[in-house]
Amino acid sequence: MPGFPPGLVGALREARRVVALTGAGISAESGVPTFRDAQAGLWARYDPRELATPEAFEHDPELVWKWYAWRRGLVERARPNAGHAALAELERAAPVFSLVTQNVDGLHREAGSENVVELHGNIRRSRCPAEGLTVEPDEAGHAPPPCPNCGSPLRPDVVWFGEALPAAEIEAASGAARSCDLFLSVGTSGLVYPAAALPYEALENGATVVEINPERTPLSAHAGFSLRGKAGEVLPPLVGAAFG
Repeated sequence: MPGFPPGLVGALREARRVVALTGAGISAESGVPTFRDAQAGLWARYDPRELATPEAFEHDPELVWKWYAWRRGLVERARPNAGHAALAELERAAPVFSLVTQNVDGLHREAGSENVVELHGNIRRSRCPAEGLTVEPDEAGHAPPPCPNCGSPLRPDVVWFGEALPAAEIEAASGAARSCDLFLSVGTSGLVYPAAALPYEALENGATVVEINPERTPLSAHAGFSLRGKAGEVLPPLVGAAFG
């Protein structure tokens, strides 16, 4: 990675409150297919948007459960990459750090990040729709297992189309964005709201916004620094330059 723009390393080093927002790009570097990638094998004839809805689960819970079991298998074979590791290192170096992710794969926690806000849930967990209880998935059988507490069929603990994001996570992410002095937008297209609004909330409150993404996005023209590249290529030398 070539030298960084003047002022970027110093801005990161001097920041007291740092927020990182991550999207599908950083997970794709670990081999996790993006949600809109073509399905493989027996799932190729299904549109993911027709499976990831409350209506689909109500109509055919077994089909939806098996599809998520297949997706969990892909996630569990993936490993955190250098971008994940650099963000975990940044959390240890920054005085205050929040990591907000649109990803559901749990790779940030696996890499060592602790203060993680999962806007869209976590595919490695299941949730009781009746009580909100979260449990680890039970892969035995092809049908959704019952809630150990009330017996209701468990569902994947992810946000489906047509559902609102969890209020507590949105509030935590927005609060962190509005109070930070440096905001990193990493591997996200900036098209999916409400997450896409977070860097603008940071901008409105005077924060330095840094975008790291292979392609330009709607945020690029507004960011203080916009770097073209993958998270695993840009973040390690950037964090190293600031705190190494």
